[in-house]
Amino acid sequence: MKTKILFVLLFAGLSGYAQNPTDDYFKLTRAGFNEKNAYETTAFVEKYFRVPGNTGFNASIHYVENILKKAGFVEQKQNETEAPLTYRIEKRAMKNNTWEPVDANIDIIGEAQPLISYKTNRNMIPIYCGSTPADGVSANVVYIEKIVPSEIEKMDLKGKILFSENNPSRLLQIAMKAGAIGVLGYSMPKYTQPEIHQTSIQFGSMKANSEVWTLLLSYAAKEKLKAACLKGDTKLKVNIQTKIYPSEELTIIANVRGSVNPTERFVFSAHVQEPGANDNASGVGTLTEMARLTAELYQAKKINPKRTLTFLWGDEIVSTRRYITEDTTRAKGIMWGMSLDMVGEDTKKTGGSFLIEKMPDPSAIWTRGTDKHTEWGAGDVGEKDLFPHYFNDFIFDICKAQGKFANWTVNYNPFEGGSDHTPFLQNKIPGLLMWHFTDVFYHTDNDRIDKVSPTEMKNVGISGLTAAYTLISADENTAIATISQVKADALTRLKTEFELSKKAIADGKAANEEKHIIGVWCKWYVDALATINKMPVKAETTKVGSAIKFATNEIEKQTKVYLEELK
Repeated sequence: MKTKILFVLLFAGLSGYAQNPTDDYFKLTRAGFNEKNAYETTAFVEKYFRVPGNTGFNASIHYVENILKKAGFVEQKQNETEAPLTYRIEKRAMKNNTWEPVDANIDIIGEAQPLISYKTNRNMIPIYCGSTPADGVSANVVYIEKIVPSEIEKMDLKGKILFSENNPSRLLQIAMKAGAIGVLGYSMPKYTQPEIHQTSIQFGSMKANSEVWTLLLSYAAKEKLKAACLKGDTKLKVNIQTKIYPSEELTIIANVRGSVNPTERFVFSAHVQEPGANDNASGVGTLTEMARLTAELYQAKKINPKRTLTFLWGDEIVSTRRYITEDTTRAKGIMWGMSLDMVGEDTKKTGGSFLIEKMPDPSAIWTRGTDKHTEWGAGDVGEKDLFPHYFNDFIFDICKAQGKFANWTVNYNPFEGGSDHTPFLQNKIPGLLMWHFTDVFYHTDNDRIDKVSPTEMKNVGISGLTAAYTLISADENTAIATISQVKADALTRLKTEFELSKKAIADGKAANEEKHIIGVWCKWYVDALATINKMPVKAETTKVGSAIKFATNEIEKQTKVYLEELK
């Protein structure tokens, strides 16, 4: 009994001593993040259709480089230890040629206005589509209502253009075999609301060096062409101009060297490729301003990172995975990863919400209550894939604090995958995604700069930097405050899950299954608390371990109560 009393008094003293370490960082980032800078970078990048190695991709990399140089980053010659602020551009020969669109038009012969044009729909040309002769080609179009290969093989398609209301890839092989010269297709998911946003086209790709070209149609163009075909013979003139050429792939990496444990680091990643403004020029613009501000604060001696902070811009997933896997020594020091992807959305226009995609926790398996997956869809997550770590709750709580301060809506979704956070997780490194979804303009050529909000980018940038600054210089007080926070979040989650399970049992679900869910949540949070031991740059006492033990006991005790009540 005496031991318990002393332990409680000890923890009470620790809790009182622990301070919120994020407040000062919030003040710095809120005052220093310039949303105009982020917006201008986004506007520059979004002008281009960006594929690794092409003109727009490389121009974007060098635009970021110029900002880094002006901010005080110096080009690395040998290694990262040359200066406190360094950057490097990694260049790699590409196995395959790069590609970029130049122009395209489809005209219905006999009509004054083009059916569709690259000037208004730059996603109409699939990546790696080749060119027509310089003056274009003219041919009859054949509308195929249903794709039945055996029926299509009986048709005379030589020298003609095939058109269907399907992704053109479904007809490409048939077209080549039948001697057709091109394929027109249409493929828009429901969440893009194509009947409302009738000019949208989602970008696509096709096999390089194909003998048959393909083009994508918007809902409006598809409906117009379909109506013309149903009236009678329809002839089109099609002109496509693209460039396919050898190149090299560029990745730019900037570092702010830690003063105590420089081999340990927080890595931010934003991918450059894809043609959109929000996806992902906004990630490039936001991360560039985050790097600029970090250099400014460092040089003004307003921050003194104890661990290294790394900023990476490159090819989605490819560059991040390579950064993690090509240097095993460096990989051991990566403690956190954060992907910035589609972070600038004007939610009033796109319909999307700001989201933090969590690392795999039990909500990715049992998605219920207010938890929900996005239209992107659930990942294949089992109990063996769960990734218990404090990073989920730590980042979400910092974003909620900024949300409360700035009247900014912050939500989350269970793990789904598909962006630069996945290479971190695949290599057992905590990794999260900051993004927006659902977005009616996702991957479409209507994802333009007018859909980007400078304020949204500022909120994301402030949250991301404040979290990173806190973690790379975390001390025991930071860890103890995080233990308290994660414990509170765990108890809230367990209460929610208990209420859901109680209702599920009342509705006929098996009690054992519901108890299992509660038990998995308990274990996830207990294991997550244990990871806070590694948060402090220097572990000077046993305070953190004692606080973890106390919080673990509370969670397990409450879980036991819930399990006993579930019958």
